Amino acid sequence: MRIIRILALLLGLMPMQLIAQQHTVSLDTILKRIDENNPMLQTYALRAESYKHRAEAGSAWMAPMVGAGTFMTPYPGQEVMDGDKGSLMLQLEQEIPNPSKLRAQKVYEASKADVEFAGRAIASNTLKARAKNLYYTWIIAGQRIKVLRENEKIMQMMQKIEEIRYPYNQSQLSGVYRSRAKIEENENMIRMQQGEIAKAKAWLNSLMNLPATQPLAIDSSTLPAFTPEARLDTVLLAGQRKDILQMEQNIRSMQLGVKAMKNQSKPDFKLRVDHMSPLGSMMPKQYSVMGMVSIPLAPWSSKMYKSEVKAMNYEIQAMEKERVGMLQESHGMLTGMQYEIQSMQKRIAAMEEKIIPSLRKTMEADFVNYQENKLEVVAVINSWEALTMMQLNVLDEKMKLYQMIVDYEKELYR
Repeated sequence: MRIIRILALLLGLMPMQLIAQQHTVSLDTILKRIDENNPMLQTYALRAESYKHRAEAGSAWMAPMVGAGTFMTPYPGQEVMDGDKGSLMLQLEQEIPNPSKLRAQKVYEASKADVEFAGRAIASNTLKARAKNLYYTWIIAGQRIKVLRENEKIMQMMQKIEEIRYPYNQSQLSGVYRSRAKIEENENMIRMQQGEIAKAKAWLNSLMNLPATQPLAIDSSTLPAFTPEARLDTVLLAGQRKDILQMEQNIRSMQLGVKAMKNQSKPDFKLRVDHMSPLGSMMPKQYSVMGMVSIPLAPWSSKMYKSEVKAMNYEIQAMEKERVGMLQESHGMLTGMQYEIQSMQKRIAAMEEKIIPSLRKTMEADFVNYQENKLEVVAVINSWEALTMMQLNVLDEKMKLYQMIVDYEKELYR
């Protein structure tokens, strides 16, 4: 019977465990959902699609013009010779754009879609960096709560000892109140960290396009590992930084725009057909066919596209210089960030391996003396505070380290 009860208890707990596991989401899953579902990122695809349709629209011809009216019709009361009363006229006119112009304009408009996709990659990188910071903030807040809960047990034990000793005049009433105040202060710090977790949860849900109150749990074992880029140079950055790729797409699009503008020097055509049906019986039916061509090389018309080509070429040169400057600045920034992260890792290691163990031993020694009634409660509280604050400082430094790693990755692939 006892075995049956144990099995029933385990089977009853299994659904609860499955429910808990369902809501545990890894960082990679969150980043994937952001990339697929975030509304801000979806706007870039829609704008890119609009440019594709705009490119198709740019290759269309103007609609034909149809007209009807009279031709060479005399005014009333005029003397008409040989029954010439004019004609009814039907006119058809069609502009025929230069095919080279249409192709160049179509390619230019389509290239703007690539610029939008590059912009989407930048926005995605920014949102993912924000999600990583929120994820690690949640993890560190959980670790802070764990430290505070563990240290609170010591203060609760001290409070009970003070309450027991006070009736026998072995402690002062102030010690009881002081320990109570420290416990409540500790609880306030826990509440603050719980607020940080709630904020991170709501924000992560919103980034995934989910309700802010959606249940969510994270894998607290996921921590960033810093691996400095072995061959950090401008060539590497040019190949993987999204803002550099966007700049290159902008330059390419602008070059296609220059090509489209140069095609403005090519002529356009127009065809017009007129059909005249005479109002009198003596005149024959007539028609007129006329072909026309524009002369864009005329000095008063060529000034427009020639000046525009010069302006666009200067803008391309400026963008190329800006690209070089961005690469140089990014290289220097990332190199400095590598040294800063490595220095922070050494500081945290020293705090964890040397400072915290010494403070813990100090507090343990003081607590033993306090239990033997050789030390006042104030001295133990001071040791407790020093240890707690140092443990929280280490977690603060770890949060800074994680943020630095996230910023490094963001700048590396920005």
